[in-house]
Amino acid sequence: MKTLIVEDDFTSRLMLQTFLSRYGECHVAVNGREAIHAFHTAFEAGQGYDLICMDIMMPEVDGREALKQVRLLEEARGIFSNSGVKVIMTTAVKDVKEVARCFGELCDAYLVKPIDLSKLLEKVRSYHLVP
Repeated sequence: MKTLIVEDDFTSRLMLQTFLSRYGECHVAVNGREAIHAFHTAFEAGQGYDLICMDIMMPEVDGREALKQVRLLEEARGIFSNSGVKVIMTTAVKDVKEVARCFGELCDAYLVKPIDLSKLLEKVRSYHLVP
């Protein structure tokens, strides 16, 4: 499994990277602009990501905009969200409207911080990315 962790908070980023690196290669981005660049670069090289864990509230480009750009890049190549990269939005925001907006922008799941690693693993397993 190849994962992109998009998180501006060092502690959250380190926790996700430490946990997910057990299951494969992990790259990190500290904002949505870096995430879009990393996704595009890997995608164009034919080495796309299997999973993106993306914070919503970040500087420069937020997670929702980065998610939109990821899905647009996939759609331009004929890949639709149900067969594209799995995206789990991670945030401290518990607002139902925010959750609905993220699903409207085609995320696959939404986890509220602090991230429960057992729930994260359950989601990743449900996508058949790890045994």
